[in-house]
Amino acid sequence: MHRLRESGLCPLFLLPSPVIDITCWAHISHELNSNGQAALEDTTDRLLATIQGFADPLLLDMGMELVEVQFRREGHGWVLRFFIDKEGGVTIDDCAAVSREVSAYLEVEDLISHAYHLEVSSPGLERPLKKKADFIRFAGRLARIKLRDPLEGQKVLVGTLLGLEGDTVVLALEMETVRIDLENISKARLSL
Repeated sequence: MHRLRESGLCPLFLLPSPVIDITCWAHISHELNSNGQAALEDTTDRLLATIQGFADPLLLDMGMELVEVQFRREGHGWVLRFFIDKEGGVTIDDCAAVSREVSAYLEVEDLISHAYHLEVSSPGLERPLKKKADFIRFAGRLARIKLRDPLEGQKVLVGTLLGLEGDTVVLALEMETVRIDLENISKARLSL
C-alpha cells in the first residue's frame, strides 16, 4: 500500500447496486503541460487510437475484449474509461488486472500530461454494438439502433437482431424485418 501512495496510484473499487456493472477506478496524477487542456482536446482521437492500439491485443491475451475507450471531461475532471467484456461476464478481478496493466503502460508512455481518472468496467447489459462481429454474436437479442438517415420515417429502431448480411444488419421489428446499412448506424446497443 505504501508503494501505491508513492506512485500516485489510488485504486478504488465500486460495486453499484444492483450489480450490473463492475467498476474499477485508479487515479493517476500528472501535472498540466504548458499547452493546457486545449492541446489535449485537439489530440483526443490520436490519443484514443494509440491507447486502443495497445489495449486491444493486451485484452485479447487476457481472454477479454475491448468494447470501447472514452476520454472526456466530466464534473470531477478528465476520465479515461475502458469498457471490457468476456464470455461469462467481467469480474472485479478482471477490472483490477486490466487497470494495473493499463496504468503501467500509461505511466511509462506518459501520454496524458494532466490529472485524470482511469475507469475499467463492464459495458453492462445494454452494451454498445460497434463491430460487425457484435451484430453476429448477439443475434437473437433485442437491440436499439439509432440511424443517421431515417428509415421509413424512423430514426430509432428497436427489434431483434437477426444477424449480418455483408455490410447490412438484419433487424426484426414487430410487423416487419428491415435491413440497415452499417454506414447508416450512428449508435447501436443491446436493449432490455
